Amino acid sequence: MKIIAHNKKVVHEYFILDSWECGIVLTGTEIKSIRAGKVAISDSYARVKDRELFLVNMNISKYAMGNLFNHEETRERKLLMKKHDIIRLGLKLKQEGTTLIPTKVYLKEGLCKVEIALCKGKKLYDKRDDAKEADQKRRMDKVIKNFSSD
Repeated sequence: MKIIAHNKKVVHEYFILDSWECGIVLTGTEIKSIRAGKVAISDSYARVKDRELFLVNMNISKYAMGNLFNHEETRERKLLMKKHDIIRLGLKLKQEGTTLIPTKVYLKEGLCKVEIALCKGKKLYDKRDDAKEADQKRRMDKVIKNFSSD
């Protein structure tokens, strides 16, 4: 498995409730751009429309060796997932005030996969608590390292 793009701000901005692996429908030169690492998923999200799952605002740059048949960079792309899972996701999105955010784009056995996560937004005080815990953990690790080396 080769990770192409990773959305690092998801962990900082959201509580991750659950995650799924999805296939993605690509056209033309998109897979060549993905293999070259020309993907940005930082501003993208997924939504359910007519019992189908779509990825919105995922930016796949135009392929450098392409011609006039190059793809549109930020079009909606269909995600492949089982129908009953999509229906269940749609219900969770309506009830809980959550959102679907892509966390990773990677190649698995030659196919492009997207990992999407069901997320709930963090408040400012939640972000502060997380930063405080990370700082405390860093300090403890430093003290333990200094103590064990003596």
